[in-house]
Amino acid sequence: MLVWLAGPAAQADLTIDITRGNERATPIAVVPFTDQAGGLPEDIAQVVSDDLERSGYFEPLPRSEMFNQPSSSEEVTYGDWRSLDSRYLVVGSTSQEGGQVKVRFELLDVSGESRLLGETVTASSSDLRGAAHYISDQIFEEITGIRGAFSTRIAYVTSQGVGDNTQYGLYVADADGRNSQQVLTSDEPIMSPAWSPDGGKLAYVSFETERPAIYVQNLATGQRVKLTDFEGLNSAPSWSPDGRRLAMALSRDGQPEIYVMDIGSRNVQRVTNSSSIETEPAWAPDGRSLIFTSDRSGGPQIYRQSVSGGEAERLTYTGNYNARGRLSPDGETLFLIHRGNNGYQVAKQDLESGRLVEISDAQQAESPSIAPNGTMVIFATQQGSTGVLGAVTADGRAQFRLPAAQGDVREPAWSPFLN
Repeated sequence: MLVWLAGPAAQADLTIDITRGNERATPIAVVPFTDQAGGLPEDIAQVVSDDLERSGYFEPLPRSEMFNQPSSSEEVTYGDWRSLDSRYLVVGSTSQEGGQVKVRFELLDVSGESRLLGETVTASSSDLRGAAHYISDQIFEEITGIRGAFSTRIAYVTSQGVGDNTQYGLYVADADGRNSQQVLTSDEPIMSPAWSPDGGKLAYVSFETERPAIYVQNLATGQRVKLTDFEGLNSAPSWSPDGRRLAMALSRDGQPEIYVMDIGSRNVQRVTNSSSIETEPAWAPDGRSLIFTSDRSGGPQIYRQSVSGGEAERLTYTGNYNARGRLSPDGETLFLIHRGNNGYQVAKQDLESGRLVEISDAQQAESPSIAPNGTMVIFATQQGSTGVLGAVTADGRAQFRLPAAQGDVREPAWSPFLN
């Protein structure tokens, strides 16, 4: 049985459990917004505070330690906040107007006693979390100079049940795991979701016909298209930066090799040609080359090769297992799964120096996916016997888990920027 669903599915929402904070995080106070709208369903300031804490860049002040709760810069006594060691202060209020909620916020520099940012955001009462994520994005970028990714989304696969009674679901949710929507449910496995560059489609592998096939699904309409149904392996789809091509691993000619399909014409071009297993392709940001996992050196290692052909270049040499490589948005850092003394961990390697360091401390990490601003990596891991999602900052200083209320969670994929 296969069903497409687009309605909310609260039971698949993920919750956040921060497991390691950043000791160098910047102190910030996000004061509860004065509610003049009357009984709003979301605490906007709390969502903003949670976003900033989750980034690993900020350490929000607990509300219990706030002397007062101003709603505008005019009401702020900066000395109070300096005494609490807060470097930045966020204040705001909400009001109702014409059936819409107006959210006014200000970002203040405590030491400079100045207003850095101020804006009024209009949203429906059902999209207050979206408004909060937007505010978090503005604050994050103003302070760090890095574009915020709180308004992006994640995709993931769930499984519930045992054996033949297992049911699989494909979900998309906000970057904090909330507001989940079920995209697909199936009695057969779903794997490897991958976002199109415009954020409007997902490519994924489904076993619904009892052998793997790659599908592309429009998230707004639910329309699905089967792109591949070759004999053997059809796996690991990866969109090109221009959205016109899809890299994949196919075994149509024998051993798994890397291919690129032109989505418009469905023409398939073979990129690699070896007697080894080649899989897990991912595009370089410039769209000219692919990285992939190969065992041509005797064990899984990551290679790079031009899409137009030529010799493959080996990228990883540390240890005997390096797989599932993904490049940072600037193309300078390789994120991957590395097997070391602590088992399978998320690691990063500087491509210029070749230095590799582990950044996670999870149990059996797999399937890393990078935030579009390059600041965080989401991955699958274990919490006891249950599959959960984990996330770690790119510098490894902060980490958290996103477990589901029930079932296992796997195969995360972080969306691109959505506007």
